Amino acid sequence: MDISNTPFPVRRTLKKLGRDLSDARKRRRIPMQLAAERASISRSTLSKIEKGDEGVSLGAYAKVLFILGMIKRLAELADPIFDELGLGLEAESLPKRIRISRKGEN
Repeated sequence: MDISNTPFPVRRTLKKLGRDLSDARKRRRIPMQLAAERASISRSTLSKIEKGDEGVSLGAYAKVLFILGMIKRLAELADPIFDELGLGLEAESLPKRIRISRKGEN
């Protein structure tokens, strides 16, 4: 895969995620082969994940998070309650006043 089109912050973040997943697996004392089997992926795919390879599917990353007991973190990734920018933009667009329409009242 051509990484020249991938923004540097994306590459850097995937590398960090890969290192973090590798560290989490090691802290749990799970050998690479066993982790790959539990995640139903090949050992080489797990190796790519732990290197932060952008060509690996999000599903494979999710499987690894699941076997490490960290899948909830993925589910919360884009949760609106953690979207500070979106919430800020939404708050800016709230009306200053709310008026009740008197049309049709007797």
